[in-house]
Amino acid sequence: MVDVASGKRLYGTGSGDALVPASTTKIATAVAALSALGPEHRLTTRAVFEPDTGEVVLVGGGDPTLTARKGTGGLASLHDLAERTAAALSGQGVREVTLSYDTTLYQGTTTHPIGVNANLAAVTPLMADEARTDASVSGPAPRVADPAADAARKFAALLADRGIKASPPGPSKATTRARTLATVSSPPLAALVERMLTESDNDLAEALARHTALASGRRADFAGAGAALTARLKKLGLPVEGAVFKDGSGLDRGDRLSADLLTALLVKAGDPAHPELRPVLTGLPVAGFTGTLAGRYADGAAGTVRAKTGTLTGVNSLAGTVVDRDGRLLAFAFLANGTTAPAAAQSALDKAATALAACGCR
Repeated sequence: MVDVASGKRLYGTGSGDALVPASTTKIATAVAALSALGPEHRLTTRAVFEPDTGEVVLVGGGDPTLTARKGTGGLASLHDLAERTAAALSGQGVREVTLSYDTTLYQGTTTHPIGVNANLAAVTPLMADEARTDASVSGPAPRVADPAADAARKFAALLADRGIKASPPGPSKATTRARTLATVSSPPLAALVERMLTESDNDLAEALARHTALASGRRADFAGAGAALTARLKKLGLPVEGAVFKDGSGLDRGDRLSADLLTALLVKAGDPAHPELRPVLTGLPVAGFTGTLAGRYADGAAGTVRAKTGTLTGVNSLAGTVVDRDGRLLAFAFLANGTTAPAAAQSALDKAATALAACGCR
């Protein structure tokens, strides 16, 4: 437990031990991504025209929030991209194209070590609606097996609706000679980070870890992303001893973080010298009101605790901030490994955070 304003450590036991953090890993991913890219950075999906072949290539920009649904809510829209692409092609007298898609922004396997899972789609730089096959926008959901091909097929259908006949799409790579027809961009990174933390969005977490790798000149794969996260946090002067990042979401049981690092991340996010990190704090779920804490803390701590949860089998964690009785902002991190009763463990962590809200922790 640390006073955010002064950075003074008020209490800790075993706080230097690197344990399995589960989804509290996303706090580290958020800090690293904001530090590497800046809060105004956007993820851009492009449609380009190859002058030598006449091919149109849909180029994935690593935006898992790209949507093929109507009513985008400010997200980048495949409808908009198709509209602009069709207008550009029609202006050139083109009514029929060969369509391809480019996923070369990322390298390595697209499959997370946990395998096919409702909590995460295949990690690819091109997908629509996080490859969900239902109408959900967060939480576990069935996913399509090949998100990139699925997004490209949806794009082809949207082009057809606008008078452009496209071939069945296949994988390709845009050349340096390709001319941009149209682009759509995500909300700013600040908003993406807030969504990732509030909803515990695994797809966004893996995307932001890879973008951190790209910004650091590393390979955009699981290993490169993990190395980039560690390097970026070390550059910020954070205690990364013992930290291991096998992914950006915390789904991998090989991840290791300490309570010291988690509280240091939160203190850094509250540092006036680092306003770019503020979305880390504003994105934390609010007890009793938002995200993964909406159904928890139906007591005096509701509204005063903001925290990221973490849950795997045998793992329960909670890290965030709380306003204590004296009005001070405290950062805390609780990590429990080897738990056998998840509901009881979650309740114990909630009670610990509630106790902080009620105390005058001098």
